[in-house]
Amino acid sequence: MTVKDMLGRSSVITREDALKKLEEQFPLPALDTEMISISAALNRVLAGDIVSPENLPEFNRSTMDGFAVKSADTFGATEGRAVYLTVVGESVMGTIPDRALSKGEAMKIATGGSLPDGSDAVVMFEFTHPLDPATIEVVKPVAPLENTIQIGDDIRKGDRVLSRGHRVRPQDMSALASLGIARVSVFERPKTAIITTGNELIPVDATPSLGRIRDSNSYSLEGLTADAGGLPVKKGIIPDDYDRLRKSLEDAIDDSALILLTGGSSAGAADITAKVINDIGQPGVLVHGVAVKPGKPLIIGLIGSKKKSKLIPVFGLPGNPVAVIICFELFVRPVLARLAGLAPQATLEITSYRTVKARLARSISSKPGREEHIPVSLEEKSDGLWARPIFGASGLITTLVKAVGTVVVPLNKIGIEKNEEVDVRLF
Repeated sequence: MTVKDMLGRSSVITREDALKKLEEQFPLPALDTEMISISAALNRVLAGDIVSPENLPEFNRSTMDGFAVKSADTFGATEGRAVYLTVVGESVMGTIPDRALSKGEAMKIATGGSLPDGSDAVVMFEFTHPLDPATIEVVKPVAPLENTIQIGDDIRKGDRVLSRGHRVRPQDMSALASLGIARVSVFERPKTAIITTGNELIPVDATPSLGRIRDSNSYSLEGLTADAGGLPVKKGIIPDDYDRLRKSLEDAIDDSALILLTGGSSAGAADITAKVINDIGQPGVLVHGVAVKPGKPLIIGLIGSKKKSKLIPVFGLPGNPVAVIICFELFVRPVLARLAGLAPQATLEITSYRTVKARLARSISSKPGREEHIPVSLEEKSDGLWARPIFGASGLITTLVKAVGTVVVPLNKIGIEKNEEVDVRLF
């Protein structure tokens, strides 16, 4: 949907339509893969299904400290009418018992120990009493398989344990190790070029003269990109010069899966980003202006890599540091998820917001026709959770530093009243 600006001009489109436009014209390229150790696999995306090469566990195990028994020998046992069993040894951890149980026998066992042949349950120590070194009385019956894990109860040989497109978590690393899978095939992290533009920018370790500021956007984008599964590559600061920007962009095309430019996307003399993208080649700029605050000047485009015969998404992000972060979360993160090889469900999980319900501590006003993102802090009071808007001049990064999340004012709403319940999107 195209949204008109304050003068009635059709100049911006909704967030949903902007992403749809890119998705329609950007066929996902074949993704490169690599084999890595499971120690390096955290947050990496699997390039193929993981199928179990064996049963887990591979032997019948106890889940309690106690005595391995034949369950039928304990039936009818009570405090007043105990069952007496002969203790024939102990199942030592890390070994398989060298004898089976016969009727009326029990074997001492620890949690995780191997059940002897002939046993099918474990009686907990609490429900036994020693009569002498070789005899116990059992005062509570156990059912077949009680307090045990049988062969393959956890994972069966041939089971699909993890699927292609799954983002590896710590518990997944544990499962892989348990199965003896030391290396896995994963998609390479999409290399993301970060180009910062602006005559006013200087490096972080330089002292700014009046009118100059340190580059901060490349650092927020570096962190956001890494968090989203990309491999950030900072290309440095480029002045507002057509030739310099074009060369920097052309240099980044052939060795990047995604390009992020920040600055130079608003109207005015320094607005050369869109021209450079269009001049490099078709399809060029797809979107210039979105109905989002902060972030209206956002540019989304596609440029071709002749070397790799594929299209590269390019985002021209506003210079406003708050808008950079908001636009990354709304527009760049979903694209990075696709380029990282995430399956649709995993993509949904990584791009979904963690939210909490809270009541608004102060009214928020907004102009209709734009989706506005308001930073908020959270305060827990006796009557529940309250969201307090953090207002500040455009571009103050401290508004996000102080915030724990944002409240979204929908496109066609003029604000949210104090005390109204809202969803806070947590950072």
